[in-house]
Amino acid sequence: MVLAMLGSLGFGRVNIPFATVLKILCSTIFPLDQDWSATAYSVVMDVRLPRILAGVLVGAALSISGASFQGVFQNPLVSPHILGVAAGAGFGAGLAILLFDNLLIIHLVSFLFGLASVGMTYALSRVYKTTPILMLVLSGIVVGSLFSALTSFLKYIADPMNKMPAIVFWLLGSLNHVSSKDLLITAPIFIACISALLMVRWQINLLAMGEEDARSLGVNTETLKTLIIISATIATASAVCISGIIGWIGIMIPHIGRLIVGPDHKYLLPISMLIGAAYLVTVDTIARTALVTEIPIGILTAIVGAPVFAFLLKKTQKTG
Repeated sequence: MVLAMLGSLGFGRVNIPFATVLKILCSTIFPLDQDWSATAYSVVMDVRLPRILAGVLVGAALSISGASFQGVFQNPLVSPHILGVAAGAGFGAGLAILLFDNLLIIHLVSFLFGLASVGMTYALSRVYKTTPILMLVLSGIVVGSLFSALTSFLKYIADPMNKMPAIVFWLLGSLNHVSSKDLLITAPIFIACISALLMVRWQINLLAMGEEDARSLGVNTETLKTLIIISATIATASAVCISGIIGWIGIMIPHIGRLIVGPDHKYLLPISMLIGAAYLVTVDTIARTALVTEIPIGILTAIVGAPVFAFLLKKTQKTG
């Protein structure tokens, strides 16, 4: 992950030597003789560093959320977007783009609608007084479909010359507009949610065995599931609100982690978090340097994720 970050800091439209990147970073802590240009400093500290840190946080959040959801739902094909958070956040962002022209408001409205969509999912799944996994997943599909339809309606009524392209580009996912202010607001949320998931990672092993077995070992399964779902959902909503909808990371990276450390969530969650962070930083570097214009990250993650995930499924089937 560190190598991916350092490489991304130096690589781009303006290539900066690795040694210069290290000197610029160290100059923020130690007094050093300045032998680099003001342009190089601005590119590293003001342009690339916030974007790379956002990539680390978003990649880590989506990966650890995906691994947590897969453990709770006892299904390795579950993604962090299963409860409708991506569709809700996407609608919120589209609505804010249509009505306002302020990036902070867009992020805030996106985050709130992401949480609202999961609240609707949870409320709908409680029709039987409990929260069975199947009802929760089906409710997420219903709510996600509703918000996807509403987003399509926004694109239909939006100005085709200005607003609609902005909505479409945001939905495809990008770290292009992330600023230091965004990081100051969202970083504490990311850290709190990821820390909560890491603290209960060994208990996810018990949930993966089955709720009855977990209860027999003294685990309050409803409280534990609620904590995990809320933490993973808020982390995912925070990721979507600053980067748009980036798919495949939360479903693919945990499978790579299982090939390395096995199914034990005590080790799976940390390794998934690190791999996801390094992966998204690498993909973002490719997205902003491969062509003259920036490629939306969601397109690259889908192009890479689909064949890699198919390969992982085939390899897992052979191993089983």
